Order: sequence, then C-alpha cells, then structure tokens
Amino acid sequence: MNNSKYRPFKPIQMPDRKWPNRQLTAAPIWCSVDLRDGNQALEAPMTLEQKLAYFQYLVEIGFKEIEVSFPAASDTEFNFTRTLIERDLIPDDVTIQVLTQARRHIIERTFEALEGVPRAVVHLYNSTSTLQRDVVFHKDMDAIKGLAVEGAEIVRDCAEKYGRERFIFEYSPESFTGTEMNYAAEVCNAVLDVWEPGPDNKVIINLPDTVQMSMPNVYADQIEYMCEHLRYRSHIIVSLHAHNDRGTGVAATELALLAGADRVEGTLFGNGERTGNADLVTLAMNLYSHGIDPGLDFSDVNGLIAFYEEATGLPVHPRHPYAGDLVFTAFSGSHQDAINKGMAAMRANHPHRWEVPYLPIDPADLGRSYDPIIRINSQSGKGGVAYVLEQGFSIHLPKDMQQDCGNLVTQVSDEKKRELKPDEIYQLFMDHYVNVEAPVALISYHEKGNGETVVSSVIAVNSEEKQIVGSGDGLIEGFCNAIQKHMGVSFEVAGYSQHALGYGTKSRAITYVSIKDNGGRVFYGAGLSSSISKSSIKAIISAINRIQ
Repeated sequence: MNNSKYRPFKPIQMPDRKWPNRQLTAAPIWCSVDLRDGNQALEAPMTLEQKLAYFQYLVEIGFKEIEVSFPAASDTEFNFTRTLIERDLIPDDVTIQVLTQARRHIIERTFEALEGVPRAVVHLYNSTSTLQRDVVFHKDMDAIKGLAVEGAEIVRDCAEKYGRERFIFEYSPESFTGTEMNYAAEVCNAVLDVWEPGPDNKVIINLPDTVQMSMPNVYADQIEYMCEHLRYRSHIIVSLHAHNDRGTGVAATELALLAGADRVEGTLFGNGERTGNADLVTLAMNLYSHGIDPGLDFSDVNGLIAFYEEATGLPVHPRHPYAGDLVFTAFSGSHQDAINKGMAAMRANHPHRWEVPYLPIDPADLGRSYDPIIRINSQSGKGGVAYVLEQGFSIHLPKDMQQDCGNLVTQVSDEKKRELKPDEIYQLFMDHYVNVEAPVALISYHEKGNGETVVSSVIAVNSEEKQIVGSGDGLIEGFCNAIQKHMGVSFEVAGYSQHALGYGTKSRAITYVSIKDNGGRVFYGAGLSSSISKSSIKAIISAINRIQ
C-alpha cells in the first residue's frame, strides 16, 4: 500500500466559524432521491411498477419532496414521470423532483416529461470541481460558469413555456466539495442572478459532497462559507447531498445542518452509487432520539426493511443503526445487567422518560418487541439470564441466585457453542432448580402447632418412603429440622423469597431457597405450587437434592 500517492485535503481557513456552537432544534426539509440516485445504483434497476410502489411507500412514510427520475436518461425514467402525472398519483402536499444536466436537449426533454405537473423541482447540475474541469471537460473557470448560466437560462425559458408557477428551480455545482469555495459561490450566484429568487419563488442551491474527500467538519466549513457568500440568502433553500465515500455521510450532513443548511437529499438505508448516500433513516432517528420530531414515520421498521429489501434486492445490515436485527440486542453480560437494571429503574422512577443504558431509544418506537433485547450465549451473564426469565416467564430470581443460574446457562451455551433461546433457558431453570426430585421427593406433609410448629412429612428417598417429623419456629424450620435429623445432613437456610407467578396459571406461587452446608457451600432450589407452603417445602427439597 503506497500512501505517498495521495495528498491530504486542504481545508478552508475559517477562524470565526459559528457552527460548532449551534444545536439542531428542528428537522430539515427531507428529499428522498431513492428513485433516482438510489435506483441508478442497482444491478437491476426498478421497473415502472416497482417504482410506482416505491413512490407510494415514500409518501406513506411522510416525504414531501421526492426525486423521481432523470427523465432524459431512459424511456423508463421518462415514462415513470409521465405515469405519476397522468394517473394523478402525486398528492397535493408532495412535490416531485427531476434531474437534468445543463444541456439544452436534456433540459427540453425533462420539461416534456413534466407537462401538466401540478408542481415540480427541476434540478439542474454541472460539475465545477478543479479535477473535472481539468481532466473531463478541459475547460477553464469562465467556460464552466458559462455552462451553468446557459443551463439556468434554458430552464427559465422552458418553465415560462410550460407554466412558471408550476416549477421550483434547483442548482447543484456537482463535485462541490472539490471546487474552490470562492469559485463555487461565484457560479451559484451567477445562476441565481438568472433565476432571480424572491419570497414567492425561492430557489434551492444544493451543495453536494459528491465524492467525500475530507473530514465532516470541513464540509460544515464549506457550507457555512457558502451560506455567508450566497446572494439572495433569505430567498434560498440551501440543500445537502452527501455521499458516503469515507463512511461519514451522516456525520457530514449533521454538521452541515449546523452550518446553516435547510434541506437534505438522501436515501433509505444509504442506498446509492458507489458507497451510497447519506442515510435518511439514521439521520431522522438521530433527531428523534434527541426529542425532535423528524416528520418521517419509521414506527414499522420491520415492514420498512421487508419492503426495501424486496424492492432493491439489497440487505439491511444487522448492525445498521436503529434498523438492524441486532442493534437492540446485548450478548455481553455486563451490558445485559445494565439494561436489566436500567429498565427496572425507569419503570419505577420515570416510566414516561426513556433512559436505559446501551439503548438510546425505545425499540417499541420502531415497532420492535423487547424479546430480542437480551439474547443469551456463552458471553452473557447473570443480568441477561435474569432479564429473560423475568420478561418471558415472570420468574424474578433473587439477586444471590442470579449468579448461580447465569453460570449454569453460560456453561450450557458454551458446551453447545450457540445461543440459547428463552424457552431453553426456562427449561434449564426448571430442570436444575425446580424439577429436582431425586434422591428425595415429597409425598405429603402436615403441620400443626400451638406456639412451636410440628411438621410431619412423608418423603421418598431413592423411591423408599419414609415418615419424618421435626419441629421449629414455623413450617420451614420444622421441615428442615426433620430432614437433618432423619437424613444425617447438616445445613442452614441462607435465603428465602417467594412471589406469585404470572406465567401460566396466575394462582401459582414460586419460592426460592438457598441453603448453606457445613463447608460454606451454597445450593439453590425453587418450588412451584398453588400453595405457598408446598412451594416452600419443594424448594427446600430441590436445594437439598443438589447437595447429594
């Protein structure tokens, strides 16, 4: 790898930049370019019917501006635009957008496609970067500016022919970030002088990060520079169109919004040519996570993913922010423990304000259930196991029992070399702590007392029935004394708790017991019964059986 053939990007000098001290408080104007920029990046571009379905889906999500085509590029693009208009498929509050190069025959073909449109953005572009001027067009600055001005004049004249009131003009100096800033402002201002924006006919100046060549902060500086040097600023909508060559499309867009931009062009899940565009799902949900209404509805993210993958043939990565299958899932034990405690604290203290470690937003807001938040494998810990048993089966493990149960589940997961499903974890708990009926099993018991409690029980030891009797201060002590006296074991009850069980029949109770032998070892047991007394006796027997 020979890094010496590359040069660092030279930033502009802005010692008085203002954007670092600003904060986003509202969503920008969103413009989806999925049907043009995203579609042209697919191995198999969408058919007319696929594009119609995609357009309708974008409308349902809440997009009010949608770039639908490059009408002069192909018959499919042209016909799609005509179909939207002729079938009256464009809602009154939605504006379509089309793209055109700054060339007469392409502009004229574009307006032919728009005949009869209620309202449309005509997006004119030509490349202005130093590199493209030198190696693609072989033209100097004046010539490139002349192409932009001529294109703007043709757009203006065509709009007059088809009804000026129907059209909003947009101009992009393509490869803007590779253009000298003073020259980019000069070209944009020349175009603006042709279009003469005003309060009733605002113009969009789109400043694309066509090929990312710098860190996101440099893009923000460039946008702030342009906002300060564009004429007619109060009548201009400054728009962004960041690609993702450096993997920073979202970051560059957010910083550029701080720098004064008003509008964002992008795609669902970042689809687009090369490394894609700024991801509108992530951008919108980032705002949402800060309490800002993004104006886009992603409350059914699973449905969104299914539609997107079917339409584009592209998968959504399982680690995609907000939408990925695994982004709300914790396998790490410490993460699981923090999530479990955070969920409990939130429910108890502030149920209407979301604050849970490792979960920046509530998965339910995206239509996701809580079931996959914590999944268990060999990397998991006590908190995760406790969460799964609590959420799925209403089993609230005592704190001292969580570690023992977590170790058990981790060991089994490691042996099986795979994740354990909730039902498997529940069955492990039942087999290891509840259904432990050998060598000792309870047949019956009876308690009586006037002051001291006498407990008479029938147990089976290795299938041989025995009657045992013990007394003490209550049922538990009386039964434990009987077991120790007749079986020759010695232990003490170290922990005891119980609660009603909400899983299955709600009338059942579950009791948890820990006992400590003479060597200081602790053993755990649990008992289930409709009788609290019986569940307690069964829990003690389960714990004793683990000593044997």
